[in-house]
Amino acid sequence: MTRTFAADGVENRLRLLALTHGRPLWRLAEAVPPVRLRLNAALIDRAVREMPGRPEPLSTLAPYTSWTSLTDRSYLGRHLPPTPGGEARPSPERAADLFTRGHTMIPCPKSTVLFAYFAQWFTDGFLRGDTRLPRDPRVNSSNHEIDLNQLYGLDAAATAAVRTFDGGLLKSQEIDGGEFPPHLCEKGEVKPEFAALSVARMDLLDAPARDTLFAFGGDRGNTQVGFALLTILFLREHNRVARLLAEDNPRWDDERLFQTARNIVIAIVIKLVLEEYINHITPYHFRFVLDPALTRRLSRAVWHRQNWASAEFNLVYRWHQLVPSALDVGGKELPLAATLFGSALIPRPGLGRLFEEASEQRAGRIGLFNTDPALREVDVASIAGSRALDLAPYNAYREHCRFPRARRFEHISTDPRVGGALRDLYASVDDVDLYVGLFAEEPGSPRAILPPLLTKIIAIDAFSQALTNPLLAPRVANARTFSPLGMKIIGSTRTLSDVLHRNIPEDPKPRFVSMTWRGAL
Repeated sequence: MTRTFAADGVENRLRLLALTHGRPLWRLAEAVPPVRLRLNAALIDRAVREMPGRPEPLSTLAPYTSWTSLTDRSYLGRHLPPTPGGEARPSPERAADLFTRGHTMIPCPKSTVLFAYFAQWFTDGFLRGDTRLPRDPRVNSSNHEIDLNQLYGLDAAATAAVRTFDGGLLKSQEIDGGEFPPHLCEKGEVKPEFAALSVARMDLLDAPARDTLFAFGGDRGNTQVGFALLTILFLREHNRVARLLAEDNPRWDDERLFQTARNIVIAIVIKLVLEEYINHITPYHFRFVLDPALTRRLSRAVWHRQNWASAEFNLVYRWHQLVPSALDVGGKELPLAATLFGSALIPRPGLGRLFEEASEQRAGRIGLFNTDPALREVDVASIAGSRALDLAPYNAYREHCRFPRARRFEHISTDPRVGGALRDLYASVDDVDLYVGLFAEEPGSPRAILPPLLTKIIAIDAFSQALTNPLLAPRVANARTFSPLGMKIIGSTRTLSDVLHRNIPEDPKPRFVSMTWRGAL
């Protein structure tokens, strides 16, 4: 059963119905370039305007506006003022029970494990919590940009550690005919050349396990096999682009080659975010594109301000339901725990096979009752963290995003299991935690993979996060920044499949690479 006009409001439902029906008309509109360009900009601008734009009056620093709260991005932004909760709410542990998966994963009708891998990898680049102990939920360690720090590092010292300083290249080694980062450790100790690098949770590993880690610029690159796969792919792409630039510009020095290749690869990632990732998420028939006309139009939008990740954006991306309890890696079905710090699993089967396996395996459905028990503590921490920040309840964010407030639990979901579980835990629909309500909602249409409020918050922050990147500014996004060759490379890239198939010389056979499950194509 799909959601009703009463649950989501007439305007929201009519807009969704228009965008998810009449496919021939949308395809006709896309076939006329001026119409497509105008629709592309207008739909994105409308999506971002569904919530008041940056700068936010408040951050997690304090419950009032100050110069520091408007400028110190070591604190998270926040969309709504802090709202202390009542005693009627269940404990975080009890609320987290709503997420736990039973014996069987509920599959997503559309997404593959590759989508889950990319979502984690992409968002972990700018949604970063406090790295100090004890951790402060108000504080983050992000640059607040799509800057590919997963590969290049968060700061200049980390970037220098992974560079060769020759030909614009990143350090690499050959294993079984494929290009990979060098290993970080030797006999369990970090090599001196990589002293500026760090690995999250490396203290949990013994010396032999440490010796399998790769030297990535980011601290999370080794934490899960999917994260490592994507970082390795873009290392290969950086070095491929740098070599092509060197051939095309023989007078350029190492620094210019490196910086230009870096610009090109970051722009490629932003394009993939818009043209593959966001288009996969939305249930619309219209397909968004990234083009110079779009960035020129949107650079004048009132919301086009400096990026600043918010506490709410950090919370809504906890999509652990996507992750199956076992993952297909190298021809084996491995429990989730066996893929953590799994860099050693990658070289033998190779990137091509592993990307195809991730594309052939279905992800889980985003929603309640579908998180693997091994990840339960993440849900507990998410709910506890949202309460530590006094995030307003679910209904307040519905109103903030131009949805009617839910008056009954059935307005959140018509699923009796969901409604009954919420009624057992919360005295009133107004008490429901934002984190719980986001995932309790049912999708707004059969084509949707996310519930309505989650979709709207993601769209608002994802579009504004990607399209305000400085590399897309009208005076920057040109051949002087990327080179004529770089403009061609960016222009010819639309999917992860494009990037993979030009970077697997050791295994050049065609591979199925997609965030969308074959059965849903």
